[in-house]
Amino acid sequence: MSELQKKWAKARLSNTMQAHAYAPSQAMGTTAMPIPATTLQPPVGLPDFNELDEEDEDQFGSLSSIPNHPQDDDSSSASSVSSTGTVIPSPGRALFARPQGVPTRSSLDPIPWTTYFERELSLLSTDGTITYHVYLTSPDPPTPSTTNNPAPGAKPSTGGPLFVTHHGAGSSALSFAVLGSEIRKRLPSAGILSLDARGHGLTTITSPSPNEPTDLSLGTLSQDLCNAILLTAKAMSWPDIPPLILVGHSLGGAVVTELAYQPLLPPSVSLLGYAVLDVVEGSALDALQSMQTYLSTRPQGFHSLKEGIEWHVRSRTIRNSVSARVSVPALLVDTTTTATQPQQQPPSTKVSKPWKWRTDLSSTQPFWQGWFVGLSKKFLGQGATGLGKGAGKMLLLAGTDRLDTELTIGQMQGKYALQVFPEAGHFIHEDLPEKTAVALVDFYRRNDRSALVLPPKVSELLAQGRRV
Repeated sequence: MSELQKKWAKARLSNTMQAHAYAPSQAMGTTAMPIPATTLQPPVGLPDFNELDEEDEDQFGSLSSIPNHPQDDDSSSASSVSSTGTVIPSPGRALFARPQGVPTRSSLDPIPWTTYFERELSLLSTDGTITYHVYLTSPDPPTPSTTNNPAPGAKPSTGGPLFVTHHGAGSSALSFAVLGSEIRKRLPSAGILSLDARGHGLTTITSPSPNEPTDLSLGTLSQDLCNAILLTAKAMSWPDIPPLILVGHSLGGAVVTELAYQPLLPPSVSLLGYAVLDVVEGSALDALQSMQTYLSTRPQGFHSLKEGIEWHVRSRTIRNSVSARVSVPALLVDTTTTATQPQQQPPSTKVSKPWKWRTDLSSTQPFWQGWFVGLSKKFLGQGATGLGKGAGKMLLLAGTDRLDTELTIGQMQGKYALQVFPEAGHFIHEDLPEKTAVALVDFYRRNDRSALVLPPKVSELLAQGRRV
């Protein structure tokens, strides 16, 4: 035992013995008589202090007699010893261990598509030139109006709606994964059908012509979306196509608008409405002037998928890390394991950044103008010949500055619903999937014709013998 510890122990023992000596008289309210120190005896239960014993303990390194709780002694020696005692960990306690359940940084591991979708389908077109790749979560099937054993009070159900989504240029069907899950939370009967456009994701052209660019014209993309809906219904053996809500982001907004504007879908299909996410004709055409500059500034590749996800989150291209972990892996391809590796590079050369962009957006420039010219007129339904003529319309924007003159007038006339999320970026459905889902579900409910209850006709009442 050190000299400092010995002095503290002696002082502590002396204070304890004096307290026991004066305690009875203080309890009676009288003045205590001093008692000679030689007559004091240690209190019961307090071991005698033996300096030789302490020296023996010091030799074997035992510190069991030093308390590990703060003391009331104001002396520097006591405060020093008490503070030392507080840092002695209790048995089984890892004093410097990192707290569990609090990671130092959020995970950037990719999330598989199976977390959000029921299945994926590869659908070969009727002419055999393209295989569409879609992700699907089926809606609830309709229930017949008459059954053998109808439940008391049971009403026939038309089944759940099918939200059909189309992504923007350079993106993929998985950009709607988290949004689809949020829609299902609020409308469990709904289904989600998300398509990889040609040249994107896992949709493949079966017999591509050599040295011929992929046809990404608006008419081709809208026909692809129509084909994907019909082929999905056939593959799933649906007796009827469920009521549709079309949802498109950026380029996808132009595609769903074209599908609603042109007579592509069969008349038997019920199109309840279509929603366009953050694309307006005027602002889109203006943004195309600086598109090549933007493409030249973004990374040409990444060392790993995690690095690609991190870039999207750090650059605030996608502000929701969970959605980025689902959608970004579909945007990149490992050139070391595929045939997309540049041919001018020797096979033996190690690629420093093997993960490249799956879609070359620069090569799509010839189609940019055709995507957005006339979009505002079509969205408002002027001269529409397709099923969207009487369907509901909604526009979701990240800022009102994106509105052009034609859409501003249309909004003031109540021709469509407008929702603005100023806290979101261009990828509204990925940045704010919860709020976007609430807006889309409310949009569906406002346009759900099956919820309308029409009064009976007079002729029907007279046939039933009722008085009118």
